[in-house]
Amino acid sequence: MSINIRCCMTVFLLAIVVMSSQAIASQGTGGSSSISVHEAANLMQLPLSCAETEYPNKLSQTLRDDDDLASPKVLHPAFYGCFDWHSAVHGHWSMVRLLKAFPDIEGGERAVAILQQHITPANVAADLAYFKLNSSWERPYGWAWLLKLMTELHTWDDPVATPLAMALKPLAEHLSGQYVAHLPKLVYPIRVGEHTNTAFGLTFAWDYAVLFEDADLKAAIKQRAQDFYLEDKNCPIEWEPSGYDFLSPCLEELDLMRRVLPEKQFMVWVKDFLPQLLSADFELAVGEVYDRTDGKLVHLDGLNFSRAWVLAALANQYPQFGHLAVVADQHLAYSLPNLVDDSYEGGHWLGSFAINALLP
Repeated sequence: MSINIRCCMTVFLLAIVVMSSQAIASQGTGGSSSISVHEAANLMQLPLSCAETEYPNKLSQTLRDDDDLASPKVLHPAFYGCFDWHSAVHGHWSMVRLLKAFPDIEGGERAVAILQQHITPANVAADLAYFKLNSSWERPYGWAWLLKLMTELHTWDDPVATPLAMALKPLAEHLSGQYVAHLPKLVYPIRVGEHTNTAFGLTFAWDYAVLFEDADLKAAIKQRAQDFYLEDKNCPIEWEPSGYDFLSPCLEELDLMRRVLPEKQFMVWVKDFLPQLLSADFELAVGEVYDRTDGKLVHLDGLNFSRAWVLAALANQYPQFGHLAVVADQHLAYSLPNLVDDSYEGGHWLGSFAINALLP
């Protein structure tokens, strides 16, 4: 099948989302009760449309020898679709998240079949072997999403989840160890709005560490978060976004510190870091996208989704930031309806960002 035909098929599948996307956006963030099972089924089509799509594919690999010249499915039999490895991982997370919230969702049987076919001990062992030979590959973005997938599987109360979690466990534990080994060597945080952002890479890892009582990982993250960010003041959020951002450097840092710091210390910190957030009149313009066929420019839809989940989480945790839920919903309302106009450049990953904003 040609790339053009495959992309057209993806656009067709995305088109079924538009009937409900306006309704979802108007309801805002806030858990499964904020979207219907029909709307969730439409969102399920996004990961289903790419999880088994091997090409086009961006391997992002360094070739050691001829043995590395293999197809994505051979190199990464668990996570070979959705254009690149990390998108395949969070595509599988999307399926699990929707199945958890809507057990009888349309498309659920196919999603379960894909999960069971892909996440097997043998397939995961292939990725584990690859990571052992390529220690910095997918650091930290893919690492973070893999740990988030593990967290989702562990908290899924369904018999399907247990063998999947057991199969994925060796890779999750390996990446946890990689975090612990790497963080003391990272002298400075990476503050960009794309994959290598340090704060984002630590947020999902922190959630994993807390859930699994991974003391070494939790201690490593807490130490480096304080080393990197505790003295930061007046983050220049007005400079954001950069043209290719799908993460907000300021808000990702806040999202990590919200997790790591106790309430009293966090309140002192945030008043120095982003004091404008405390204002009931706080506004933040959405990231605008003019060409969704450009794989870099469409990042800004992802920015809107990631901003939405950070602001909504802050508003939900601390009532004094409740007004930020409105700003979160504005970002969601801008980008969610535009999923229908997306090509494969955005369609292979934006669904996961939308789902994380809608189903925190």
